[in-house]
Amino acid sequence: MADILDKRLVFVTGKGGVGKTTVAAALGLVAARAGKRTIVCEVAQQERMSRVFRREGVGYSETPLETDLYAISIDPQHSMEEYLRTQVKPSALYTLLFDNRLFQYFAAATPGMRELVTIGKVWELAQFERRNPQAAPFDFVIVDAPSTGHGLGFLATPRTFRDAARVGPISRQAGKIDAFITDPSSTGVVAVALPEEMPVNETVEFERLLDDEMGMELDAVVVNALLPERFDPDEAERIEQAVAGNGSPGVEAALRAALFEHRRARTQRAELERLTGELRRGPLTLPFLFEPELNLRSFDELSHELEAQL
Repeated sequence: MADILDKRLVFVTGKGGVGKTTVAAALGLVAARAGKRTIVCEVAQQERMSRVFRREGVGYSETPLETDLYAISIDPQHSMEEYLRTQVKPSALYTLLFDNRLFQYFAAATPGMRELVTIGKVWELAQFERRNPQAAPFDFVIVDAPSTGHGLGFLATPRTFRDAARVGPISRQAGKIDAFITDPSSTGVVAVALPEEMPVNETVEFERLLDDEMGMELDAVVVNALLPERFDPDEAERIEQAVAGNGSPGVEAALRAALFEHRRARTQRAELERLTGELRRGPLTLPFLFEPELNLRSFDELSHELEAQL
């Protein structure tokens, strides 16, 4: 992951619920501190990133969160309108086309069209020359991408349209996007996993499919929410003996909770070791934070943990 900040575009994906948004936000903070004008893109009209920074409701606008850090929630309808407005001239023809109910029906019914215009907007954000000449370019674009189950199809959408259309402006535009996102010098992919059996299995499978179907490699894997190892085996055994010592109910409950966390941490380390073996390299790790809800301070802490491993 040493050169991940040298990319123009990075997709962050993983099994649902593993902390993709957390890692995308932490990576965004790392890039912004490095002086890169950075934007984190959410898809499917999510606003998790903006809620963290108390800017809920950023919508389809490049909204500043902190110095050099921006967020946008990409809505396919807005993406399509923006694309057509720049491609269809004169403006009267654009209005005629976009107000046409048959065209609207066709666009909504075309499989993959929403994904294509979404990834097209992501691509546009990563270009030095923006569609709007007044818009400033970004140095680093991070996508809080769909979960791995849909992430591969999301990445493959431009190629699918390029091959299906074969000729014409849609094929050419889709081909440009596909060439950009499959070029390892410009685009990277980061997978996020929890140190648990199913997320580890899904990450290993995603790495294989990404290579087989897209010819791409994972640039990094981040294992999120790793519990600390507080006790060695001898200490754990002494705790077990103390539990059997018939102490007060409160003390017994606390000791049992300590043992539960110890065993869970051991299971996590076993899954981390298995993932390392499957990937043939060590993943980056982020600690479990004992917070009821992650806040700005939490994300700052995680970003420094991530930065130290880059």
